[in-house]
Amino acid sequence: MKQLKHWQDGVNVLLGAWMVLSPWALGLQGDVLVTSNAVLVGLALVATALGAIVVPRAWEEWTECGIGLWLMASPWVLGFHGLRQAMLGAVITGLLVIVLAMWTLLTDKDFRHWLGDGPAAH
Repeated sequence: MKQLKHWQDGVNVLLGAWMVLSPWALGLQGDVLVTSNAVLVGLALVATALGAIVVPRAWEEWTECGIGLWLMASPWVLGFHGLRQAMLGAVITGLLVIVLAMWTLLTDKDFRHWLGDGPAAH
């Protein structure tokens, strides 16, 4: 069995699963917009993080950052910022996803070429 390269990707899989289940856990499944956003973005996060586990690449971490940014912005872009639980769930989860993905990008020597100190910098 292949060893997990970045534990952060495993946590992002769990955060994606949380997003998929969050409308039901928070009692918001009746709101189609909140539920659709949470399920679609959660599934995208799970797929991206699983891809990063199977074949680790920097672009997957950048994709996770983008997903995290969307989660943080989506309550205002989609207009559900007034639903406190949904807003906090999206913003906090998005922030955690970004922190974990950036942590991976900054600590993996194979991914740091974008900072000018990895193998692609030569």
